[in-house]
Formats: sequence, C-alpha cells, structure tokens
Amino acid sequence: MATLLLFLLGGLAGIIFWGGFNTVLELTNKMEFCISCHEMHDNVYQEYKETVHFKNASGVQATCADCHVPRPWVHKVVRKIQASKEVFHWALGSYDTPEKFDAHRWTMANRVWDSMKQTDSRECRNCHDFSNMDLSEQDRYARKRHSRAIDEGKTCIDCHQGIAHKMPREPEEEAEVAQAEPSK
Repeated sequence: MATLLLFLLGGLAGIIFWGGFNTVLELTNKMEFCISCHEMHDNVYQEYKETVHFKNASGVQATCADCHVPRPWVHKVVRKIQASKEVFHWALGSYDTPEKFDAHRWTMANRVWDSMKQTDSRECRNCHDFSNMDLSEQDRYARKRHSRAIDEGKTCIDCHQGIAHKMPREPEEEAEVAQAEPSK
C-alpha cells in the first residue's frame, strides 16, 4: 500500500512539475514576454513593427518565438538554455542602452544567422517552404531568385537577412562611421 501511495504521489509530483515547466516554456514564447525588457522593446521591436511579419494584408503575424524558437520540443529546450546567456547579459546591463545594443548587434545578428543556416532556416520554413511556393504567382524577380535558391540549395537566411530587423553595420563600417563623425 505504501509503495502504491509513493508511486501515485511521485506521479502527481511529476505531472505538476511537467505542467509547470511546460507552462513556463510557453509563457516565455509570448510576444509580451519578449518585449518586456526595454532593450527589446526600444530596439528590435520598433523595427519589427515596420515589417511585413508584423502587419500585412493577410493579418497573419509572425511573433518573436515563431522566428527565434524552434517548435520541436528538444530543439526548443536547447534554445531556451542558450537564451539563459541572453538573460545573463540583460542582468549585467550589457545591452541596456541603444549604444551598447548597437555595439553588440553585429555579433548577435550573426549568431542568429549562423543558427538559421545550420538548421536550414527551420523556423522560416514553418511558414515559408519552397515546396509550398507557387513560383508562377510571384513577381519575375522573386520567381527567378527563389528558383535559383532552390537549384543552389540556399536557405532563407542566405538572402533574407534583415527581413524583420534592420541590418547591423559590420564592425569595419562602424569604425568608418565613427571616424567620419566630427569630434564632440
């Protein structure tokens, strides 16, 4: 009897833990969570609001998690663990001013782009997949580019960097701009 009770209590504790864990995972995928810190709200969110991923004729909106968090559970958990580094830098104030954010922007963007290349733009393909595209319905330029991308085995991020956020300046560009600005 005691073994059965222990087994039932362990099962109940496991269900409660799993439910709580999954709830936290889902809550951290909400747009409200993503833009709750001013670094995201004041920088990338403002840019995103000006893109087709935010507002478009169809009314379909891609949120932060749609592009930055994988849907498969194992990959989602790995991404959440990686995000703990971002939370750590938030706590340190590494990006708490627009100047600090811009100073790290090139590195952060490249980290995302590299990840997208490694996964064949998995999150993009949740909505945009070559096999679902009707190239004949696209304008001539898009049809030509997508056809070439298919033939060359390219992935979405190879051509669509900066689709939802402004393109960061490369470090060399940043240095040139700093030299060109008059001294204060």
